[in-house]
Amino acid sequence: MSKTKATAVQEPKKLRRADLVSLVEAQALEIAELKALVLSQAATIRALQDQVAKNSQNSHKPPSSDGLKKPKPKNLRQSSGRKAGGQKGHTGHRLEICAEPDHIVRHELTTCPHCTTDLSAVAADEIGRRQVYDVPPVRIEVTEHQVECKVCPQCQQVSQAAYPADVTKETQYGARIKAQATYLNVYQLIPMARSCELLGDFYQHEPAPALIIEANHAVQAGSQPAIDAIKEQLIAADVTHHDESGLRIEGKTQWLHVASTDELTYYEAHGKRGQEAMNEIDILPNRTGTVVHDHWSSYQTFDQCEHAYCNAHHLRELRFIYEEYAQTWAQQMSQLLLDIKAEIALSPPDTQRLPPERIRHFERRYDDLLTQGFDQNPVADKPPKQRGRIKQSPPKNLLDRLHIHKPEVLAFMYDLRIPFDNNLAERDIRMIKLKQKISGTFRTKDGADTFCHIRSYLSTVRKHGRNVIDAIYGALTQQPFIPHAPAAHAE
Repeated sequence: MSKTKATAVQEPKKLRRADLVSLVEAQALEIAELKALVLSQAATIRALQDQVAKNSQNSHKPPSSDGLKKPKPKNLRQSSGRKAGGQKGHTGHRLEICAEPDHIVRHELTTCPHCTTDLSAVAADEIGRRQVYDVPPVRIEVTEHQVECKVCPQCQQVSQAAYPADVTKETQYGARIKAQATYLNVYQLIPMARSCELLGDFYQHEPAPALIIEANHAVQAGSQPAIDAIKEQLIAADVTHHDESGLRIEGKTQWLHVASTDELTYYEAHGKRGQEAMNEIDILPNRTGTVVHDHWSSYQTFDQCEHAYCNAHHLRELRFIYEEYAQTWAQQMSQLLLDIKAEIALSPPDTQRLPPERIRHFERRYDDLLTQGFDQNPVADKPPKQRGRIKQSPPKNLLDRLHIHKPEVLAFMYDLRIPFDNNLAERDIRMIKLKQKISGTFRTKDGADTFCHIRSYLSTVRKHGRNVIDAIYGALTQQPFIPHAPAAHAE
């Protein structure tokens, strides 16, 4: 009988109290680190989800960033309850019968269409008329300037009469075709080659692109007095709108800055976006009125003026928070801003402020909604070993802004001269962005500066209801349109 080896069962080693405490502490530390890792990963996932969910309808992203998958448009405007189209009392626009037409073509009735009787000798009982508006065939006209040369019988010196000051070459283009070239290239945003082709199709004489370059520089020089007046009046205006957007120049991203009112526009391209550029442009540092803008922090450095935030931006951000985070305070805050806007729209035209009781009512609703929002978004605990500020969620960031900058958000309610949003500046900047879409980039900084200068002039001209081509011609003939400062109104 073989001996069976019995397996010895070892008894577990007894741990001392100190070892147990050390083990528990190590496990607690590991759990804390894992928890911090999970929270960090959750924050990263949330940030990526937010990034994917953002589009031009619920954030500051431009429509061009939406790609092929366009979001379903969601109009922020409230329905007016009126039918689409022209309203009752609206003055329509149509071609009217001209009392003195340039040409009259008489169409005689010589035969009766019913029985073929000859009607040549029958007098007409009445004359019907229809008018066609059209342009005559056009062609370039060549004007030759001849100057006399004479020998003085007294001193025997040969003298020559003077050519007009604007006639400097043996052959050259005149101011009117130059005005049309600048109009096509700068105002209608047609590239140089196509502008030359268009002029050639119209006039059977195609100029070289050098004509447009020369014309643009001449308009830039001739409109300088208007630009000086625009900047001066923007500095003195009660309310101005400001915005900035990326612009490609010489293959690099630079920044287009705009300052505008309902009657004035000023553009300038700069390599920087923030305070340095704003100081060099030299409008904001001298402003003492109200400046309407988004919440870009560089604007806040100018504390000698009042600030008003664009609430169209807030409506988009509030929509994003309601849709992605399901926080009802955001939807209610959006409705509150629209309610204030609607009440202002119903106020008499000369009203400068809402009644005090209505202001207090809206302020209470505003504060109550902020309280609800902060209750849903408490301050997060700082993870172990993390330095610096705690990264906050988008709802908490927006709540902080709405709370800290309440006067700027509700500025449109406190002073009815201040608009609800910054759409004016965004509309003014849109055409420059369209130019970039067409041409891709400005090849030189000088070309971008010339374009911005002329566009500032022409946008101001259009806001005053003037003819753009006439204004360009005026700049070429040293008679530019210069906007007049509005008369100061009593407080």
